[in-house]
Amino acid sequence: MAVTKKNQKTKKPVEKNSTPVNDGFRKLKILVTVVNRNKTEFYMDFLTAYEVNFQTAVLAQGTAKSETLYMLGLEDSDKSVIFSVIREDKAQEIMQDLEDKFHSIKDGKGIAFTIPMSSVIGVAIYRFLSNHRQ
Repeated sequence: MAVTKKNQKTKKPVEKNSTPVNDGFRKLKILVTVVNRNKTEFYMDFLTAYEVNFQTAVLAQGTAKSETLYMLGLEDSDKSVIFSVIREDKAQEIMQDLEDKFHSIKDGKGIAFTIPMSSVIGVAIYRFLSNHRQ
């Protein structure tokens, strides 16, 4: 049995061990996706289908020398890094679908990885980022 205390404003019992994770909420991760700059909009639209409410892209430049790019058949080192906040329970599906897109889209190669988020300030912000509505 959880320890409860009275909320001073509403006089209702409040669960002391009540957290978003305990109440059925999911943990969040930051998905970092590096793609060719001309595919940025495509991948951002693609990720929106997974209930991603927050994304931002920054311009980047690859570090390979022009000789290496030529040998690999790459014309351009202009990249974009897309930062997306995703729910942990959707991470595996998103990563698998991204891998499929990297192999099937012309000039759609890229890399992706996730970073776990340890906390978010405020339940409203969490609900927005996780697309969790009550």
